[in-house]
Amino acid sequence: MRIVFMGTPEFAVPTLAALHDAAHEIVAVYTQPPRPAGRGKRLQPSPVQREAETRHLECFSPVSLKSLEEQEKFASLRADLAVVAAYGLILPQAILDAPKRGCLNVHASLLPRWRGAAPIQRAILAGDPQTGITLMQMEAGLDTGPMLATARVPVERKTAGELTAELAEVGAQLMVGTLAELDMLRAVPQDDAKATYAAKIDKAEARIDWSQPAEEIERQVRAFAPAPGAWFELAGERYRVLAAEVVEGAGAIGETLDDALTIATGEGALRLLAIQRAGKPAMEAAALLRGRPIPAGTLLA
Repeated sequence: MRIVFMGTPEFAVPTLAALHDAAHEIVAVYTQPPRPAGRGKRLQPSPVQREAETRHLECFSPVSLKSLEEQEKFASLRADLAVVAAYGLILPQAILDAPKRGCLNVHASLLPRWRGAAPIQRAILAGDPQTGITLMQMEAGLDTGPMLATARVPVERKTAGELTAELAEVGAQLMVGTLAELDMLRAVPQDDAKATYAAKIDKAEARIDWSQPAEEIERQVRAFAPAPGAWFELAGERYRVLAAEVVEGAGAIGETLDDALTIATGEGALRLLAIQRAGKPAMEAAALLRGRPIPAGTLLA
C-alpha cells in the first residue's frame, strides 16, 4: 500500500522500520519539527526523522496541519492509508479523510482503557497487571475510534522505559500483520462506558510523597523511569530514584531505617536501589552511599 507514516518519538521508529521492511511504499513521513536538546540546546531531529533519513524517505515536519496549504499537500500524496504512532499533533478532519482507507493509529494501551497522552505511565501507576497495543481507526474524538486489532503485554515490574520499548516492537509487528489481513478484518466499536483517560504527566506528580504506601511509591518510581524520574530532596539537593523495591519495615514517615536507604512510608517501607543526583550519572544506591553516606534516622523530604 501507499502509506504516509506519522510519528515522532522512539516508540514510533519500529513501526516505521517494519512497514518499510515489509515493502510497503512509504510515500512520506510526517514528524514533529526539530527541538532544542542537550547542553548546547541545539536543534535535534526527532527519532522518526533520523530513521526516515537513514532509509532515504521524504520527511515533512510542519508545525501544524490546520492550514489549507498543508492539507492540500497531504492529500496530493494520494495515500491508501496513514499510519500514526505517537505523532503529537491533532489531525484535522481533512487529514483524517484524505487517505483512501483512512488513518490507523498505534496506541499503547488496551482501549478503551487509558485513552490519551500517557497510557503507559498511567497503567503502571494504577497497578494494572497488563497493558498492550490497540490498532484503531482514527476519528475526530480522542482515541475513540473502532478497533482493528489488540495485543496484550504483562506489566510485571517493568519501568515505563522498558515497557515502552517492548510495546513499540509489539505494535510494529501487529501493524504489519494487520495490514496483511486488512481486507478480512472488521473494526469493533469501543465501549465508551469503560473508557479511562490517561492525562499528560505533570512534573509535580514525580515528587515522592513518603506518606503514601510503599507499593504506590514503587509504582511511581517505575512509571517515571527513566524520565522525568521520581524524586525527593535531602539537604536542598534533589535525588531521582530510578529503581526501588518494597520491603518490610516501619518508622516515622520519610525516615531512613538503616544505612542502606530503606525508607519508612505511610504503609511499609521502600529500599532505594538506583539513584541519580543532579548533574551526575545514575548509580546503584550502594555506590552513592560510599561517597555520600545517609545514616539511619535521616528524614527525607
